[in-house]
Amino acid sequence: MADASPAAEPQIPDMTNRPIRVNRAPVLTLWAAVVAERLGHPPGTALSLASAVAGTAARAKARRLGLAEEGDADPKARRLAQARRTVRLLGREIPVTESDGQLLAAEPDGRPAGPGAVQAYVARAFGERLPGVRAAMESLAARLPPEELNRTGFRLYEAFRPEVPEGVSGWGARAELHLDRIRDATG
Repeated sequence: MADASPAAEPQIPDMTNRPIRVNRAPVLTLWAAVVAERLGHPPGTALSLASAVAGTAARAKARRLGLAEEGDADPKARRLAQARRTVRLLGREIPVTESDGQLLAAEPDGRPAGPGAVQAYVARAFGERLPGVRAAMESLAARLPPEELNRTGFRLYEAFRPEVPEGVSGWGARAELHLDRIRDATG
């Protein structure tokens, strides 16, 4: 006689703690956006500023690795950047400009850096895991007063960022981002 008990439901694996393979740039970009929002910037401004933070970090690392020269930046662009209003985010002074009433990071030529491409970049990098990663970062950001978060936020990022090989071999390499490292990070 056949068993009349209902069939057991298939078990769905818990994917929330599974590592995410990603390179560091989108991790820093998303983290900087979360920090900027915690500082009171609207989402579009936060994404624009975050892209600039990740870009300055990438350029600094390229110089350290010998992949770019110190003087690679256009002198005219440097003068323009020095003359502009800036916003401090994660230890970096980001030149800003206004566009349609929205504060945005300024490109080296002075044009505003729109948030649309940044949002698409982050969405591609994290895929379906983006909401979980963002939630873990927002939880971490909420544990500190905004000013302290801005001051110590880059060290927090260093505590949870994916670990890649040192030197040139780590440039752009994908590694594992662990959400528990974000949740457990301390400055």
